[in-house]
Amino acid sequence: MSALESLPFGTRTFVMGVLNVTPDSFSGDGLGSDVNTALSRASRFIEEGVDIIDVGGESTRPSGIYEGVQEIQEEEEIRRVIPVIDAIKSRTNVLISVDTYKANVALAAVNAGASIVNDIWGMQRDPDMTSVISSTGCSVVLMHNTSNPDYSDVVQDTIFTLSEMVDRAVRSGVNKESILIDPGIGFGKTVKQNLEILRRLDEYKTIGRPLLVGTSRKSTIGNVLDLPVDERLEGTAATVALAIAKGVDIVRVHDVKEMIRVSRMSDAIVRGWN
Repeated sequence: MSALESLPFGTRTFVMGVLNVTPDSFSGDGLGSDVNTALSRASRFIEEGVDIIDVGGESTRPSGIYEGVQEIQEEEEIRRVIPVIDAIKSRTNVLISVDTYKANVALAAVNAGASIVNDIWGMQRDPDMTSVISSTGCSVVLMHNTSNPDYSDVVQDTIFTLSEMVDRAVRSGVNKESILIDPGIGFGKTVKQNLEILRRLDEYKTIGRPLLVGTSRKSTIGNVLDLPVDERLEGTAATVALAIAKGVDIVRVHDVKEMIRVSRMSDAIVRGWN
């Protein structure tokens, strides 16, 4: 059974909490290799009502924006994420995703208990990723990303690319019902293009797969509000609320308690309340 089958999409918005076990997270919340601290934060997320915990062992901040961003070896990434996934899985049934584009890291994480692979390159960077997803039956987030942005219409172009990615994955043996899509806010897009995507998020529903959006603390918010990363809570809340109004299914956030409240209020307006 796909992990997504436990999430009744359309009934409410689901919240994915970010758990960075990196020393260099752009958002300033990296925990390094401190398993106990990571487990404590995960436990707090669960108490606050999180639906999915997204464990990441490598900073995915765009290298064109942040200095000193380097890829790490997969052995180091595995060393960072597996103990944390093991610890969370041994104590709770919360859904766990792993934020990686490396097939060997994904496989190790799934074997340790992760049920979703959140791939910022949409299975395009590592040729073995597709076989990991299809053979394990885990779910996957296909995110739009590019090193060479050149759009005639950023929304229609990314919809086309994401649709092709979904079709390619299905032809390669990935269960379509296990696929999520993410337009990739902040990856290969300008501030104005990110805002355009948010304004037209409802158009991505034509792809026919649940939609995940991650705007939390991102530089677009910082640019619009002229605020540092630790002062972007209200800007994040605005993007989450408006994304929900446009039909997003999952929001990926750092501030779980606050964004769950935003999601519940937004859902009450958009989906109805009883």
